[in-house]
Amino acid sequence: MKRDLFVTMERDAEMDTPLRQETTESALKGVRSNIVQSIRAFRVQDLQDAASTLGQHFLYANLANAQSKQEVLDLIAQQFMLPAHFGKNFDALYDCMTDPVHKSGPQPGFIVVLEQIPANAKFDKEAREQLLDIFRDTADYWADRKIPFRCFYSFL
Repeated sequence: MKRDLFVTMERDAEMDTPLRQETTESALKGVRSNIVQSIRAFRVQDLQDAASTLGQHFLYANLANAQSKQEVLDLIAQQFMLPAHFGKNFDALYDCMTDPVHKSGPQPGFIVVLEQIPANAKFDKEAREQLLDIFRDTADYWADRKIPFRCFYSFL
C-alpha cells in the first residue's frame, strides 16, 4: 500500500512539472548564437521565454506603424529604451547597441525581435538592408566578445 501511495505521489509530481522548460530551451536549438534571421517559425512569446530562461536581454520593437527611416529609428529608440542622447541614425543605433552596453559590465546575451519592418517607398529595400546590416554588425561585435546576440525580424 505504501509503495502505491509513493508511486501515485511521484506521478502527481511529474504531472505538476511544466513541460514549458523543454520547449523554451529547444526554441533556439540549432540557431547560431550570433545571427540575424527571419522570425518565420518562431513565436515572439517563445523567444521571450527563451531569453528569460537563458537569463538574456530581450529587446522587442513592433515597427508596424512606421513609414520612414526616421519613424523606424524613433520606434526602436522608444521600445528598446535607448538613451535620450541617441542620435536617431543608423550609426548611432549601432553605437547604442554595442560599446556603452559592453562598458556597463558583463552581458549574458541578447535576443532581439524586429517585428513588421515596413516595406514601402519611404522605407525601401535598401533602407531595410541597411537596418538589418546594423544588427548583423552588432551580432559580429558581440560574437567577438563571445556573447550571444540573436536578432529575428519580419516584414510588414
